[in-house]
Amino acid sequence: MSATILFFKEDVRFVFRGADDLRKWIQKAAKAEGHRVAEINYIFCSDRYLRKMNKQYLQHDYNTDIITFDNSPGPNLISGDIFISIDRVRANARDYETTFQDELHRVMIHGILHLCGYKDKSAKDKARMREREDWWLHRR
Repeated sequence: MSATILFFKEDVRFVFRGADDLRKWIQKAAKAEGHRVAEINYIFCSDRYLRKMNKQYLQHDYNTDIITFDNSPGPNLISGDIFISIDRVRANARDYETTFQDELHRVMIHGILHLCGYKDKSAKDKARMREREDWWLHRR
């Protein structure tokens, strides 16, 4: 089975660059984390679009940078829809004094790490997630 990683836009304008290199990076990360990619759909969207989804599916009435829906068919084979707010990524890049591209890639790999089983609810889990994000960002 070959990996499918697709990129879509909903209710947002921005230019997405480097798709082929990012596909390779994502597959490499998943493999190193003990998983294979079946199908990943990245949907880049606006705050308004993602907040509506956050309310509808998670009953959270606030903005977020990412929502990951896990559709994995079985152990060690990941599949999912990863919605990313470009508005939040831009704001977070400013707030954290990093580039838009670095913040976008951080959020993209964050979704993959969730599909690989990483959590981020507790302080310990958040620290581990951040450690893995940083590790993968340095290996693009």
